Amino acid sequence: MPRRSVARAVMAAPSCRCCSTFCAPATPSSSPRIDRLARSLKDLQDIVHELKARGVALKATEQPVDTGTAAGKAFLDMLGVFAEFETNLRRERQLEGINAAKARGVYKGRKPSIDAVEVLRLHREEKLGPAAIARRLGIGRASVYRLMGKPVTAVKANGSVDANQA
Repeated sequence: MPRRSVARAVMAAPSCRCCSTFCAPATPSSSPRIDRLARSLKDLQDIVHELKARGVALKATEQPVDTGTAAGKAFLDMLGVFAEFETNLRRERQLEGINAAKARGVYKGRKPSIDAVEVLRLHREEKLGPAAIARRLGIGRASVYRLMGKPVTAVKANGSVDANQA
């Protein structure tokens, strides 16, 4: 029986569609662990439904999951629910940590890569348009438009933009 793997990250990619296309009916497609296959229960179910529509069963090599059986389908859904729950808990803990660090003044975020003061100066004093400013500073036009749409009070002296006022 040939082994074929399907990764969630590339499920929409042509290579994954190609992989699921070449899986012959009644040939199981394998993944080491179900939680590595999809990030959410919906993604997991979408992958399983797409494979099922092609007549391919999904089998986990490190877990007793085989979507070809009723018990395997039930176990797959339970694993998917717990994996999504674990991911959500991890995300919540991460956000709590980030908010606590911000409150302590430790987490400042990334340093601005675009000098917002210079963008506004070029626009006001030299009367340059967004495309000319973008060319001169070597940045994207969308970045110039984004900065030009911010209130003047939101741009700090160091060129960063105050997110609370923007």
